[in-house]
Amino acid sequence: MRYHKPLRCLMVLALPAAILMGCSSPQGIAVNERQTVVMEPSVLTAGILADRPVVNDASGRVIATAVLSNTQPTSVTLRYRFYWYDDQGLDIRPFEKPRAITIAPNATAQVYSINGNFDAKRARLYLFL
Repeated sequence: MRYHKPLRCLMVLALPAAILMGCSSPQGIAVNERQTVVMEPSVLTAGILADRPVVNDASGRVIATAVLSNTQPTSVTLRYRFYWYDDQGLDIRPFEKPRAITIAPNATAQVYSINGNFDAKRARLYLFL
């Protein structure tokens, strides 16, 4: 019975600390680096493979480029769109309109997006038919 008072004091001190630890938040939204290319299943079925976008500075703008490969003996027309994110993982707007590209049989093509916003640090490529 004499251990109840110290145990009660420990609980009173530990409980608020445990609650506050659960309230901490990261510095922004986590952008998964493994998901820089998102494609609908039909794109993969059509034989299209895509490299991760590479982001570079170019003449005061930010440019993202990615290489698409067509592994089929027929040409494939697909649409794509780049989404841009800042350091904290927040969307940079406005979103660009989808573009279309036709990739020749057993060939590669490079797609790109240019963003004039200096906060743009990461890009995600979305592919669909």
